Amino acid sequence: MNDFQKFLAILKEKQASFVLLLCHRSADADAICSAYGLQGLLKRFAPEVVVEIGCPQGINKPSKMLLEKMPITVNLKPNIESADVLVLIDMNTIEQLDQVADVIKRSAAPKLIIDHHYPNPETTKICQLCILDDKAAANCEIIYKLYKQAKVKPTFYEAKALFIGISFDTRHFALGSASTFQIISKLVSAGIDVQDTLAQFALPIDTSERLAKLKACKRARIVRAGDWIIALSHVSAYQASAAKALVDLGAHVSVVAGTKNGKIDVSLRCVRQFVEGTGINLGKDIATPMGELLGGVGGGHAMAAGVSGTGEIEPTLKQFLKLLKSAIKNAQNTGNKLSSTVDQNSDNINL
Repeated sequence: MNDFQKFLAILKEKQASFVLLLCHRSADADAICSAYGLQGLLKRFAPEVVVEIGCPQGINKPSKMLLEKMPITVNLKPNIESADVLVLIDMNTIEQLDQVADVIKRSAAPKLIIDHHYPNPETTKICQLCILDDKAAANCEIIYKLYKQAKVKPTFYEAKALFIGISFDTRHFALGSASTFQIISKLVSAGIDVQDTLAQFALPIDTSERLAKLKACKRARIVRAGDWIIALSHVSAYQASAAKALVDLGAHVSVVAGTKNGKIDVSLRCVRQFVEGTGINLGKDIATPMGELLGGVGGGHAMAAGVSGTGEIEPTLKQFLKLLKSAIKNAQNTGNKLSSTVDQNSDNINL
């Protein structure tokens, strides 16, 4: 029995009439397009079931444009308690839904997860079915594979949505694998105009994001760790964009933090050369243990990860630097991927 057959078996066993597909906070195109693709697939095999896309913690700016241009409907205030089955889309932990996480934990509904990040054991153990592939460049790739398992082809809009989701999460395919391009080829054959679609969903950078990138560069502390250059900085918003900018400018690894309402968010980025040269996976080896240390949650991919928790900027960045330097040293000594621990001591950083 393949994953999609197991999915349908759960719906049948539960006699589900309402399935809720939940996207992470500030839901991006990959999450929403994955949910839309899955919604369409389920309607083919369980037309009597209501399948709703829920974004209880909001959507990001590109997703707002996506909803204007695609026939996708999301509920920003979904009724989680009334769902017969809950499906977590593009998130490796329910903590990414903040206070909504407690509602999900209390729900007696079967929980399923479809995700392409490094798995979080605390979340997978509460899920009846885990469809995971941390080698997938985008969550939409996993949804496409479910179509293959079901032996059906996506409609034009379903194919377009999956194409858009993959495009956004791979930075217009710069982070794609061989599998990514094989899937894109199949999706394009549905009649998608590649150039027009990419142009249609290209967003200009607004002033606040430009300023965040420039401030991150201005405030950056540059540290050498062996042959690797680490850049650490802080901005009040757009941490992910700022972290990417620091790597684009020349850092092998970047860590950008920001605080809001007593919480701290940290984004990490690195170049492929760093992953290949050290075996360090930012999501598994850095973000996950740091999330635990900060009393929050962390995770992501080998080259891009994030952490949310509580703490102050300077001591938090010190801890990230300490763990990164320890991981790099361990990689140099062993030549193998590390098993991370976080030292309570830290190097001095003045930012």
